[in-house]
Amino acid sequence: MAGGVWGRAREAPVGALTLTALTEGIRARQGQPQGPPSTGPQPRSWELKPEAEPQTQALTAPSEAEPGRGATVPEAGSEPCSPNSALEPAPEGPHQVPQNSWEEAVLADLALYTAACLEEAGFAGTQATALTLSSALEARGERLEDQVHALVRGLLAQVPSLAEGRPRRAALRVLSALALEHARDVVYFTVADPTGLPVGPHPAAQFETGAAAELWHSLSRNQRVNGQVLVQLLWALKGALGPEPQALAATRALGEMLAVSGCVGATKGFYPHLLLALVTQLHKLACSPRSPDMPKIWVLSHRGPPHSHASCAVEALKALLTGDGGRMVVTCMEQAGGWRRLVGAHTHLEGVLLLASAMVAHADHHLRGLFADLLPRLRSADDLQRLTAMAFFTGLLQSRPTARLLREEVILERLLTWQGDPEPTVRWLGLLGLGHLALNRRKVRHVSTLLPALLGALGEGDSRLVGAALGALRRLLLRPRAPVRLLSVELGPRLPPLLDDTRDSIRASAVGLLGSLVRRGRGGLRLGLRGPLRKLVLQSLVPLLLRLHDPSRDAAESSEWTLARCDQAFCWGLLEEMVTVAHYDSPEALSHLCRRLVQRYPGHVPNFLSQTQGYLRSPQDPLRRAAAVLIGFLVHHASPGYVNQDLLSSLFQDLGQLQSDPEPAVAAAAHVSAQQVAMLARARGRPRGPRLLRLASRPARPPPVFADSPFQRPSLAGRWGCSGPGRV
Repeated sequence: MAGGVWGRAREAPVGALTLTALTEGIRARQGQPQGPPSTGPQPRSWELKPEAEPQTQALTAPSEAEPGRGATVPEAGSEPCSPNSALEPAPEGPHQVPQNSWEEAVLADLALYTAACLEEAGFAGTQATALTLSSALEARGERLEDQVHALVRGLLAQVPSLAEGRPRRAALRVLSALALEHARDVVYFTVADPTGLPVGPHPAAQFETGAAAELWHSLSRNQRVNGQVLVQLLWALKGALGPEPQALAATRALGEMLAVSGCVGATKGFYPHLLLALVTQLHKLACSPRSPDMPKIWVLSHRGPPHSHASCAVEALKALLTGDGGRMVVTCMEQAGGWRRLVGAHTHLEGVLLLASAMVAHADHHLRGLFADLLPRLRSADDLQRLTAMAFFTGLLQSRPTARLLREEVILERLLTWQGDPEPTVRWLGLLGLGHLALNRRKVRHVSTLLPALLGALGEGDSRLVGAALGALRRLLLRPRAPVRLLSVELGPRLPPLLDDTRDSIRASAVGLLGSLVRRGRGGLRLGLRGPLRKLVLQSLVPLLLRLHDPSRDAAESSEWTLARCDQAFCWGLLEEMVTVAHYDSPEALSHLCRRLVQRYPGHVPNFLSQTQGYLRSPQDPLRRAAAVLIGFLVHHASPGYVNQDLLSSLFQDLGQLQSDPEPAVAAAAHVSAQQVAMLARARGRPRGPRLLRLASRPARPPPVFADSPFQRPSLAGRWGCSGPGRV
């Protein structure tokens, strides 16, 4: 018959009957059973008249509908094959076409023409056509390498317009059949096809309509395909150096697939690689310049599909963790604000550390694989990838079984090497790693190597480094046989300046380190030993008392905790007074405390006064008032013989200047304390005589009376039903 099937197709409708007949011919050649026979007379497709359905005359061959398509449909009159040859045995002869070549040609033409038909709105036989093509592709999908591009483009363009239900599922089944043998091509042409597209939106834009999301859901449910597709999406994500929409499409596709129950199981073998790729992608997104229309902050409570690239990556990461039984990891990250930190340029590494800590606690079955994948990344030339790997490596050192995968010397050498890096962030991560390493009881013999690096970091200008070093030293004290005496000696000149650091977090950490040191050395302190530690505590006593009034709640609470440890170790019996001063700013309690300290350490009274004098110039009003009040009580209880005249003159001068302070409460406290200094100076100036006569003639100095402090912080004691002094 002249023209053949594909030639007549341009003049007559090509419906389900034509495609079914061709497919049955293919199956007959393959020895497969054909479909059930028709119950009534059916016209042959090549005998249909053009007048039957005139609306299909607009259909054109793929080469005419979309210029640039890789393969073309034969023109009318070319007679590549005829329906009779599809259903009858081929004649024998020297020019016989091989059976496999004939089937391949028919299948390729069938697939291309069907894809072109699916692109045309109003196609009558959509459902049967898609089902037929799906069956044909499943039979010969491996023979369509050259036509995959055209098929994917055509199907993606038509899927959104198909009715939901069987027609759309049939079209998606076609793509699943293609992905079984051509996963790389399907993924590439779906999310990253920068060439060969007509002017218009990229197929990845269909994610906004939900059609492509349905495609990924369909692929994720196919156990024969989902693993291959996930691998290809992973490589697409790692190699997404092109336009932003392509990387966004790959990230969102991963999120859509991983959200389907059971799909995460297909990541076995490359789960750590995929997790690290998503976390590294978040670091790159956080550090990349944002476009003017891109949201700067991702709102966690948003509804509907995520819009920004970072939110898509976070959702994919959540789906990956949740699908593998790591729901507690997701919950811990949400409670600690870890997701928000991950998407921030300056907080990303903190988010990585939180994620590693959560996985150590709740998903330790992947730690070995993660640790192994991290090692080569630690020397990556990509700074963002290297820093992310360093943060993960540091966090995983909290897991002792994971840390044992490498020799102790290798880990320690790597962390100490980071201390010589010019980048402060690298040194910070190294200090955090040393802190985690200090908790490992097997690393006892390396304390002498750890200490110099930790003590040297206390002089750094970056608060992250100082805080990490303080935390590591505190963890070191938690170990059995901690080097208390060595730390007391080394911290003697280093710790007191940090108690008055301008950074709230550093002050609180330094005070807490002192408390931990006293707690570990309390046994020796009770026996009169620990000379360096005793000296350090007495040197820090005034800052601790004044920091009870610190505007920073963390520093104030840390000071209260440390003073309680000192009271227990030195057996002062002043715990009640300290708590009362901390919570109620009671002058009576402070007077009793100062009297006990003056009686117990009379030789240290000048040092106490000199230290307190320095706080009179503090820029913080509560500290200036607290210093003036403390001087008043110390001077009131001090014996004239222990305080020299020069110190009294200096105190009187500074308190006099403070009486003109703009804060009335500070000026009033300075006036009262100046009177106490003057009375002590007059007591020193009396002529010396027999001791008994001096005691008889010494007039009693009236105690100082201070007004209530306007800086009193609301006490937390009332929450437990406690009442302050004088309260009912």
